[in-house]
Amino acid sequence: MPDDEILYDLADLFKIFADSTRIKILYALLESELCVCDIAQLLGMNQSAISHQLRVLKQSKLVKYRREGKAILYSLADGHVRAILDQGMEHVGE
Repeated sequence: MPDDEILYDLADLFKIFADSTRIKILYALLESELCVCDIAQLLGMNQSAISHQLRVLKQSKLVKYRREGKAILYSLADGHVRAILDQGMEHVGE
């Protein structure tokens, strides 16, 4: 059995996936890196709501960002995020 601290961290990670808006953002970022305005337009939401969710995703190390001039572009942090989404979809589809 893993240590309690590791289990708490794992539970916190799964809590991040409990919000459909965050899932939509992650799926949008599967395709390419995007700025807040592009994500907001793609999801039909305002930029403030997207920025709030991106902050949560960044704090959880699921999303990373880079600055290009004045623009900030977001992308998935690593291949693990894609794998988590793929495994979740596979499980839901069964």
